[in-house]
Amino acid sequence: MFIVSLTYRNGPEAADAHLAGHIEWLKDGYAQGLFLASGRKVPRTGGVILAEGDRATLDAFLAADPFAVHGVADYDVTEVAFSMAAEGLERLKD
Repeated sequence: MFIVSLTYRNGPEAADAHLAGHIEWLKDGYAQGLFLASGRKVPRTGGVILAEGDRATLDAFLAADPFAVHGVADYDVTEVAFSMAAEGLERLKD
């Protein structure tokens, strides 16, 4: 399991120019079974994605994000092995 933290390089206004493409890219990540959840940081300084699969596949997919292609965001990927989860979220456990 991976937690991907995106941080905007030049604020949300720069990201807005590529937001439609980023949303389509997110939908593709869900369709491929790579993403489990995603959303904006509060305050809006970037976003967070919960992903599964192998690291090489994730890295390649992240590189294709319009935010990455256009230099809008930096990405920090943390691998997590969850040992506990709330009822209904057992799938998250390693």
